[in-house]
Amino acid sequence: MKKWVYRTVAALAAVLVLVTAVVLIAAQRTERPVGFDVRRATNSLGRPFAIALWYPTSAAPWPTTLLGVTLMSVARGGAVEGQRLPLVILSHGNGGGAGSHADLALALADAGYVVAAPIHSGDNFEDGTGLGSPRFWSNRNQELRASIDYMLNSWSGRSHLDPSRIGVFGFSAGGFTALNAIGGRPDLRAIPAHCARTPEFVCEVLRAGNSPLLKEIAEPIDQDFVEDARLQAAVIVAPGLGFTFANGGLRGVAVPVQIWTGQNDRATPDASNGAVVRSELGSRIEAHSVPGAGHASFLAPCHLLRPPGLCEDEPGFDRAAFHKWMNAEVVDFFNRTLKH
Repeated sequence: MKKWVYRTVAALAAVLVLVTAVVLIAAQRTERPVGFDVRRATNSLGRPFAIALWYPTSAAPWPTTLLGVTLMSVARGGAVEGQRLPLVILSHGNGGGAGSHADLALALADAGYVVAAPIHSGDNFEDGTGLGSPRFWSNRNQELRASIDYMLNSWSGRSHLDPSRIGVFGFSAGGFTALNAIGGRPDLRAIPAHCARTPEFVCEVLRAGNSPLLKEIAEPIDQDFVEDARLQAAVIVAPGLGFTFANGGLRGVAVPVQIWTGQNDRATPDASNGAVVRSELGSRIEAHSVPGAGHASFLAPCHLLRPPGLCEDEPGFDRAAFHKWMNAEVVDFFNRTLKH
């Protein structure tokens, strides 16, 4: 009896050691120590929203922080290291969160950037109740700007930042958010006709939220989009609602823009989204069209966890290898455009 108990305990211990080893091996590490924290800011409605932060530190990182599908080796709450650090704001897509692009945030922080990822209120993986609001999209715009306000004026590490070196990265709905934050002027009255003619993912999202933006209207609504002149460069990835910028909607954009689109993206088809942005910006844009990439291919690679809908790619597409290349290209773009 005792031998059976000892053998069972030994077997369980061996399994625990093996599982722990696999988990630790899967953790995303950086060459230089990266700090991580979560803070809270307030939007224009007085509603608090969380902001996830990555930044250079000298504190020792540990592979114990799980964010979305990414286990990160970071120093939780470590002190900020460095001076005149550039800042990049990450705006996630519909139903996303701070972990949606955790691997990119780590790469940027490893390269000397402070990264702030607002978790958009009413539009994240825990709460989608904002979809029915007529000011759903402009609320995202305001939270992006409020995130910069918080980082420059309230964050405890604000003295380490360079206010003249701020960029933005936006994916899907976050791509639309970033475009209007750098001076884009969308016409949301185009939505009802487009969704009737060419249904796509954003139409399904708006329909699920019973959005008033799907109704034919004579006057523009939800047009309270404010440009933030502090933004000096933008990376736009698989943008949604690109068709709302047609006919001059991006003529006010003056900062450098890098755009990424997937050739197999059926959620934000290139013809009505990325192609419109490229056409409107012309020579002002640096474009990457990725063979085999679907919409979810731009989300952080899945290792430990594989939630359905977020981790599936086309056969033969290596998301981890692609992200290693894309992250390096994004870092290089910000290095070139935010350099002083």
